[in-house]
Amino acid sequence: MADLAGAELKRTPLYDLHVELGAKMVPFAGYEMPVQYPLGVMKEHLHTRARAGLFDVSHMGQVILPPDAALALEALVPVDIAGLGEGRQRYALFTDPAGGILDDLMVANRGDDLFLVVNAACKEADIAHLQAHIEGVQPVNDRALLALQGPDAETVLATLVAGVAGMRFMDVGRFDWQGTELWISRSGYTGEDGFEISVPEGRAVDLARALLAHEAVEAVGLGARDSLRLEAGLCLYGHDIDTTTSPVEGALTWAIQKVRRNGGARAGGFPGAERILAELDTGTARKRMGLLPEGRAPMREGTEIFAGPEGGAPIGTVTSGGFGPSIGRPMAMAYLPADLDIGATVYGEVRGKRLPVQVAPMPFQPTNYKR
Repeated sequence: MADLAGAELKRTPLYDLHVELGAKMVPFAGYEMPVQYPLGVMKEHLHTRARAGLFDVSHMGQVILPPDAALALEALVPVDIAGLGEGRQRYALFTDPAGGILDDLMVANRGDDLFLVVNAACKEADIAHLQAHIEGVQPVNDRALLALQGPDAETVLATLVAGVAGMRFMDVGRFDWQGTELWISRSGYTGEDGFEISVPEGRAVDLARALLAHEAVEAVGLGARDSLRLEAGLCLYGHDIDTTTSPVEGALTWAIQKVRRNGGARAGGFPGAERILAELDTGTARKRMGLLPEGRAPMREGTEIFAGPEGGAPIGTVTSGGFGPSIGRPMAMAYLPADLDIGATVYGEVRGKRLPVQVAPMPFQPTNYKR
């Protein structure tokens, strides 16, 4: 199968299992990926919120850095890596000299190395970026990555892997499963408690089958993954954040620790620091905000937002939008004037008609992480 550009699509180690389970496969980030299974996107989404969903995220990039690379990595991200405790993970952002975002990623300190997970569409560029600045970068090409998400995730995984129940949100560790080493983090992309599990390619299908054998677990595709992360108010790289958006505009200031800000012990020193540090102190003209459209019609990506019901130029554009099965209504995110208040009414233009939409706090659905 080839994508629109004619390039041959890759397959994850779970491809045959997806087909066996009746998945609808679509091109995504250079891979053939399951968008949904016979259960359907709505039920897959709600099942993840109620029980546990299993996602194949093997298309994402896994990278190992030497244990002494913390300060070198800090030269690429506005994040405290040197202060990241052993056995802990942190969200980070690669920034460019203009203060835009090259990619977002997860960084784990495993004591004897730093372990990174980067987005599928950016992984070749990310690895090249790392290799240009850091010695000893090792791409991991022989492991799959699974995500088990939902309130029953701990109970399910604990039946297979001893010790995982003791993990907290953003903990990482190495665990044994039937003589196979699993790299597990307690994190995810749904707003629910859950785990991401790196497993050797040759055992990926066995592990997936073992998890799916539990009555609480259903296979879940990209469709529900997207609606789950949008309810959780989380960004999708290339849509809600990219090189045209800064971390401050993207409402990601929580990811920039005090030690990297003005007055901190290791302030600045990352690409785009001048702009980003200034925005942290003085604010920005626009900011990523949540929107709740009235009625049942979703406002999709690209929908223009206006201040009033008629006239005037657009004040922003929807970056992600869809229907939230858990909240029972449409939801969206957009870049809007930063001085807009929560509860303000703006208007989205859908098929030539302006419809009212309320500026809303995020997440749209309360998160359930294990702190």
